[in-house]
Amino acid sequence: MQSNRPTALHFSPRILYLSQNPACVQQVLAGEQLSLAAAQPLRDDVSTDEITPIAILTHFDDALGHYPYSGFQAGGVFPIAAGAMRGSGIEVVVAGKRYGKGSSREHSPMAEKLAGVRLVIAESFERIYRQNADNIGLITSTDLSLVPRIAAGEAIAWQELLAGRDALAAAILVQGGLLAFGRTHLANGADLASAAQSAPQTTQPRTLFEKIVARHALATAVTPARPVAGDGAFVRADWRFIHEYYTGMAAHMLHASLGRPLPLNDPASILVFEDHTSYVQESPAHVQGGLVPNVQRMVQAQRSFAADYGLHSYRTLTEDEALRDDGSNVAGISHAMMTERHALPGQLVVGTDSHTTHSGALGCVAFGVGTTDMANAFVTGAVRLTLPQSLRIVLDGALAPGVAAKDVVLHLLAQPFIRAGGGVGKVFEFCGTAIARMGTDERATLTNMTAELGGFCGIVAPDAETVRFLRERRGIEVVLEDWMHSDPGADYAQTIRIDCAAVPAMVASPGDPGNGRPLASITAPLRIDIAYGGSCTAGKREDFVHYHQVLHWAAEHGLKVAPGVQLFLQFGTTAVRDHCAAAGYLDAFERVGARLLQPSCGACGNCGPGGSERADQVTVSAINRNFPGRGGPGSVWLASPATVAASAIAGELISFEELRRRFSH
Repeated sequence: MQSNRPTALHFSPRILYLSQNPACVQQVLAGEQLSLAAAQPLRDDVSTDEITPIAILTHFDDALGHYPYSGFQAGGVFPIAAGAMRGSGIEVVVAGKRYGKGSSREHSPMAEKLAGVRLVIAESFERIYRQNADNIGLITSTDLSLVPRIAAGEAIAWQELLAGRDALAAAILVQGGLLAFGRTHLANGADLASAAQSAPQTTQPRTLFEKIVARHALATAVTPARPVAGDGAFVRADWRFIHEYYTGMAAHMLHASLGRPLPLNDPASILVFEDHTSYVQESPAHVQGGLVPNVQRMVQAQRSFAADYGLHSYRTLTEDEALRDDGSNVAGISHAMMTERHALPGQLVVGTDSHTTHSGALGCVAFGVGTTDMANAFVTGAVRLTLPQSLRIVLDGALAPGVAAKDVVLHLLAQPFIRAGGGVGKVFEFCGTAIARMGTDERATLTNMTAELGGFCGIVAPDAETVRFLRERRGIEVVLEDWMHSDPGADYAQTIRIDCAAVPAMVASPGDPGNGRPLASITAPLRIDIAYGGSCTAGKREDFVHYHQVLHWAAEHGLKVAPGVQLFLQFGTTAVRDHCAAAGYLDAFERVGARLLQPSCGACGNCGPGGSERADQVTVSAINRNFPGRGGPGSVWLASPATVAASAIAGELISFEELRRRFSH
């Protein structure tokens, strides 16, 4: 940790409090200096969608500094205009719990840093946001006692700013960021060794997660050979993947730092996906903001990078391209494609998306990282993590008819322990009799939405269902190895048991995926304008089985999508689309009046049809998160695929069971 940095840092005493009271925010921006007490209560759950809304992600250079907090909401208003932070002299920002939840976008801390922010203080942070901040040298602290001292002009010692951080995080921050640290300590893989070979073996019971990490751990001069929970470490990934919202930024920082050409480490294990932008011309946020040319520039930056370095690249298809498709084009959402085509039990997968956790359904360790983490991994082969604790989630009992994995995860999200941040940064290991009954697609809904639970990753031990999935979907025979399970007596931070037989059809009210409630608790009719079924969470084959069950029933009863309602169904991958066509599902979808969309992230990222255009519109959506501004300016209710389809037919939020009661003859 040798550095020329000073032993203590001075910050501007003018502090921005992300308060629940917008007047407090506006006062600071107008030049006033408030106390922490005057700014209370602080906003909790400030998401990366609020720090940098999706449309801002088309910028991947210094322009980001114009936009931090441009989506931040307090009291129903947006008190921080674009450009308000840059040049303001504000260096310290203070907020409440679970700061930076949501997407893995490094654009958020980068926008803050480029606007002049040097320190973010919050009661707690989401794992990916904080690691991204470390990687670019943006300091974060959970010590609110620093606030009055900074306001009084006191210098704060590095030792205090780094309190509670693991040794690797501290070393990266003192070095000024991960790329500088990597140049000093990782040397393009030259001093990396397999910790599995160099460390002594242990007979201590371990979780499946711990076993996989141990097999991929890299020993360096600054990390332990056999890391334990809380340690910073580096691991080798079997697969590294990136998509178009990150590649331009990664290429920009790498070329600026290392020049051309880049010495990429094992380029055959790097995959590049174009999975967000094929419908951007139908995104009101992008069209009205004049951002489509920025998107095209961003996409071209990725295509150029992939071509320059010979990387395997997947593209999503426009509708025109799909009409001409002879079946040879393979495309889809990155993390869904990883499960369908690449990830295997026991592997370690990293991607620049918080929903990389999707592939944990196959019994591998899969987690999201930010741009700098991926850029460093491209050239060193080393992926940074802080070894987390594990939670054991025991799902027992048989799900009631009409209840699916999405309902289970919305129920879990609503539990007080999770709402209070108990899952932040932890591994969610799903097991139990309900898991044994679930197909891999349904398991993937749980591991995918581990991102919303605040977790590091989700994992299900591979079993006969995993072998079946890989044989039937991918045509490969996999023999599971004896070690691919958690040992009896393995250490868990906590065990959570859910009686799945008691889980009802669920929804999450607008604003946060944690706002879960039984659908039956909504007694007054709640009209909807848009129903969207798709995304990585709900664009899988089994999800389309649920859509079809509802919509086939509706078509057979002469029902269509309710007047004034739009129903969008978007395939997660071309393989899902082709299966639906072969199974005869498309007829029912077309008979009820659904619009079918080619594979893309689409409305989930406010990047295409299915998002709202006005604040008064109400959407019911099968996507994974409904943070403010996500999916457009309207209100977004989260629900299972069956509930989304049923609601589209009824024109109001409703379960399939209630729809049948209402319209059966």
